[in-house]
Amino acid sequence: MKRWISFILHLAMIVILTSFGSYSVTKKEYPKVPENLRVTLEIEPTVSSELDSIRETAIAPPFLGKSYNGFKEALAFKESQGRYQVVNTLGYLGKYQFGRSTLKLIGVYDTDDFLNNAPLQERVFEVNVARNKWILRRDIKQFNGKRIRGIEITESGILAAAHLAGAGNVKKYLRSYGKNDVADAYGTTISYYMKRFGGFDVSEIHQKRNAKV
Repeated sequence: MKRWISFILHLAMIVILTSFGSYSVTKKEYPKVPENLRVTLEIEPTVSSELDSIRETAIAPPFLGKSYNGFKEALAFKESQGRYQVVNTLGYLGKYQFGRSTLKLIGVYDTDDFLNNAPLQERVFEVNVARNKWILRRDIKQFNGKRIRGIEITESGILAAAHLAGAGNVKKYLRSYGKNDVADAYGTTISYYMKRFGGFDVSEIHQKRNAKV
C-alpha cells in the first residue's frame, strides 16, 4: 500500500510539473513584431551597405599610378575627397582647398565662380604647381633623392608639402633638415605630406615664374 501511495504521489507531481512547464513556455513566447518594425529591419541592411561603401571611399583614393594625374588626384582626395564645392571650417576652397590669398596671387578673385568651375580649379592647381616649382627650384635640385629623418625627399613630395604649408615653410624644413616641421591648423605636418606624396612623376608641369591663370 505504501508503495502504491508513493507511486501515485510521484505520478501526480510529474503531471503538475509538466503542466507548469508548458504554461511557462507558453507565457514566455515573444509577441509578433509589428509591421512598422519589420520595415525598419528590412531597410537596415541597405543602410549598412551604404555606410560600408562610404567607409571604403574614405579609405582609398582613386589609384592612377605614379603619374602627374595620380599625384593631383591623390592630393585632392586627401584635401577634400575630390569634391569641387567644399569649403572647410577655415574657409579653404574647392577640390584642392586653396586659400583666398593664394587664389588672388594666381589671379582668381571671384570665389563663387571658382567653386562652381571645375576646369578653373584644375587650371589653378596646375599653375600653382608651376609657381612652386620655380620658387623651390634650387631646393628641388639640392635635396631630391636625399633622406631627411628617414623620409626620402622627392620633387612631388616637396610640391605637395608646398601646397600644404607654402613654399617658404618647405624651404625652412629642407634647409633645417627637418627641424622646422610646421603643421597646418588640423595638425598635418610637412614631413607627413613629404612622405605620403613622394615618388610621383610631376615632370610634365614646368616651372614658371609668377605663374598666373
